[in-house]
Amino acid sequence: MADVMQYVTIGVANELFAAPVDRVQEILDMCPISRLPRAPANLLGMIDVRGEGTPVYDLRSTLDMPGKEDTENTRIVVLFVSSGKGDIRVGLRADRVIEVTALDNEALDPPPRMRAAEVARAVVGIGRRNGAFVTVLDLDHLLGEEAASILAA
Repeated sequence: MADVMQYVTIGVANELFAAPVDRVQEILDMCPISRLPRAPANLLGMIDVRGEGTPVYDLRSTLDMPGKEDTENTRIVVLFVSSGKGDIRVGLRADRVIEVTALDNEALDPPPRMRAAEVARAVVGIGRRNGAFVTVLDLDHLLGEEAASILAA
């Protein structure tokens, strides 16, 4: 029997990405983000989520995609990433959140072999949904250690 997992599908530009639904805490409308001086380019700043400061990353910038102004569909996906220091709550600004969907883990294609190992490490696999490719992100490799270093005292 195939191992089917639930994912939140996220749109950035014309691409579809997915994050495991068990990592997602909530999805927020855009809100003011407090900028941090000298922060990495992909770190937009901090927001308050239920009384706790939460760093917000621009998913476009993190994935080396060109920037875009916010629209009425722009959302912040609040989720947890793992690092050597434990789980860390972060927000990801995305162009839109599409749906929660099931993907068959056994049907996921492996990440493409590339010379840029960092690119391949940021992807768990490639699935398909309604005829389109869905890139399942490895959130821990993509943001875990960076978030831990930013939040370190």
